[in-house]
Amino acid sequence: MASKLIQKAGHEAENPIEVSLREAFELLEPQLRPPFPLTIPTPPEYLNLNWAIIYGILCEPHLAKDHIKHLHGKIIDGYSFFTNTLTKVVNNLYPKLVYSAKIQLIWVTTEMVSVLAVGFNGLLVALLRQIVTGDFSEGNLWLCSELVTLFMAKWDCLLEEEPLVLTSALYTFLRLLSDHYRLSSNLKIEALMKMEISFCVRMLREQFHLCFKIGRDLVRLLQDLVHVPEFRDIWKDLLLNPGEFKTDEFRDISQLYLSRTSSRYFLLRITPEMETQLRFLLTHVKLGSQKRYETWFARKFLSLPESDALVTDIVRFICCSHHPPNEIILSDVIPRWAVIGWLLKSCRKNYVEANAKLALFYDWLFFDESFDNVMNIEPAILLIVHSIPKYIDMTHTLLEFLFLLMENYDFERNDIINRGILSAFCTLVRKGVVHSFDVLINCDALAPSLKQRLARLFSGMKACVPINFDQPSTCSSLNLPKASTMESQTPLQVDMEQ
Repeated sequence: MASKLIQKAGHEAENPIEVSLREAFELLEPQLRPPFPLTIPTPPEYLNLNWAIIYGILCEPHLAKDHIKHLHGKIIDGYSFFTNTLTKVVNNLYPKLVYSAKIQLIWVTTEMVSVLAVGFNGLLVALLRQIVTGDFSEGNLWLCSELVTLFMAKWDCLLEEEPLVLTSALYTFLRLLSDHYRLSSNLKIEALMKMEISFCVRMLREQFHLCFKIGRDLVRLLQDLVHVPEFRDIWKDLLLNPGEFKTDEFRDISQLYLSRTSSRYFLLRITPEMETQLRFLLTHVKLGSQKRYETWFARKFLSLPESDALVTDIVRFICCSHHPPNEIILSDVIPRWAVIGWLLKSCRKNYVEANAKLALFYDWLFFDESFDNVMNIEPAILLIVHSIPKYIDMTHTLLEFLFLLMENYDFERNDIINRGILSAFCTLVRKGVVHSFDVLINCDALAPSLKQRLARLFSGMKACVPINFDQPSTCSSLNLPKASTMESQTPLQVDMEQ
């Protein structure tokens, strides 16, 4: 029996999840029609029944209400197995699902929220991850619209039972809004955008104590929406009137700056398939052999006109969510900095490149070793130093951007940012990511103006950063650690596009 659930090319292997659902349905189909059997299923029969009902709901829309009634009558585990299986379907099959099955998936998800099924929050997060940044296709916009509608319709229930899932939705829709607003002349996007704005503004105004839990990346997302009229007053209050948010613990935006964002939020903007491919690249592909993998990844995920907006999310994911173990760091696997260098060079729009650089340096601005992770800031410094001398333009542009942030990101709280960046540099040396910054200060290829600014910056750091300002260097031999717990023994003059 051919699958009614997914679209599959003839050469593709069968998906084991789809096979399990389909075979269970074929086996139990006579029992899935009313009147339903009154017998109590054994544990194996119960699992098969759940699989069969899921297949029936997704593939037989006209009988979906019968199937859900059947499920309600047989449930013994709070719907845990049912929702976990639905989550697996979303994570592994969603892009291949036929359109009618996607419609049914949203319907049954709403049902699971209504009955407070065990694990419904994970199911919602899985669906949020399937909304692809930079994809303005009808199907992607439909999913976005359906989910923002679901979150608004189930607001009270979610707020009472799983309030943190609302922060996942907020992070997702704030991020998507910045892209949607750039194409707001499209009528479909305009209607969707109004719903996204309504949800996000309501969250920020009514539930800021929850929004606060997102941490500093909430500010990063909001600053990309400062040109959206509905967010101007929110920005004004964040900076000048924090009391408007009626959250006792929030007194100044600097509290958000100094709150690290959990890695789970960065996963929200990376689909499971992207995550799998990125982790494979950063775990198994050797440096020098990555070109064809990067080409495949770009063709698969970055080929649409607006899809380079994904680069920002991928950079944030690599910095904050993918921390390789020491055995990978000390191997010849392509390091994170090289992949980020390739991603930055792939940006087709200036604002995307700027956002990607901000994503790369964002934790630097507020770095505090007592609660921040040095692995979040490691890729940026290694990209800066490993780009010397072959890619000196990369070193220049990154340092210039860092100084731009240091001087202009927040005038009123410049002391926090200066302290964060200085702390980042100190920690990178103390942890052995780099032995010293002589490689920058004494590099002949580096622009004199940058060397002067670095010298001024490092002059206040001599207690923690050993620097020899007089040592000449031609940049042909960089004095970096041969090996450390932070980075591999990789030749520095490496082609990021090999």
